Amino acid sequence: MVDFTVDLTAQEAERQVLVLDAIGPHWDPLEVMNGEEAAYDLLYSGLDADQQRLYDELVASGVLPRRGGGHAPA
Repeated sequence: MVDFTVDLTAQEAERQVLVLDAIGPHWDPLEVMNGEEAAYDLLYSGLDADQQRLYDELVASGVLPRRGGGHAPA
């Protein structure tokens, strides 16, 4: 049996540098996360009765987290 080991440390470090260069110096991860949360709140807002029932079932079963109480943020 031949021992086949590949060390990806250098490649991973290069990949990380390339990703950070691509997103630029003004990337704000907290702002991105807050934007994603706002988008999810809006997505699950304004549901009709049938959609709300299905959403509540998915939340109760643990498929979706509860968000925004079914209303978009002001």
